Amino acid sequence: MRRITIWLLSTVAALVLLFSYRTSTMGAGETGAVAARTDPGGGSWSGTDGGTTGSDPSTGGGTGTGDSGTGSPTGGDSGTATGSVAQTRWGPVQVKITVSGGKITDVTAVQVPDGNRRDQEINDYAVPILRQEALAAQSARIDSVSGATVTSDGYRESLQSAIDAAHLG
Repeated sequence: MRRITIWLLSTVAALVLLFSYRTSTMGAGETGAVAARTDPGGGSWSGTDGGTTGSDPSTGGGTGTGDSGTGSPTGGDSGTATGSVAQTRWGPVQVKITVSGGKITDVTAVQVPDGNRRDQEINDYAVPILRQEALAAQSARIDSVSGATVTSDGYRESLQSAIDAAHLG
């Protein structure tokens, strides 16, 4: 009976130690792939507006500035919007979009994790794929790139912030 008790206690102690062990790949205290944004104010928009922010561009009604926050832009909007910085456990991710005619024409990664050679390899592969998907989807509803889930999550977050700043969708 004594041996069984000692064996059971040592097994429980080993399991507790095993499940409480933190590896070097775990972030310091972070439980999700994306931590907090460092720029809680969101993205920024700089561009021109064709003069309409209403739902019917043929009426010419409204004197929107592109920053009104109401409605979605129509045919005349062009400019750039920079998304907020998404802090991930591997480093910051930030994107900038170029808008022309109310459509996203380009997406540029302003910041991606580059703390080591592996980060650079992953992002050299993943960022062009994420860019292509964002241009095709014209939204932040894009799939994660396998092997670059954390960067993909941060990319989506910053992209959505830029889209919101540009008042697209």
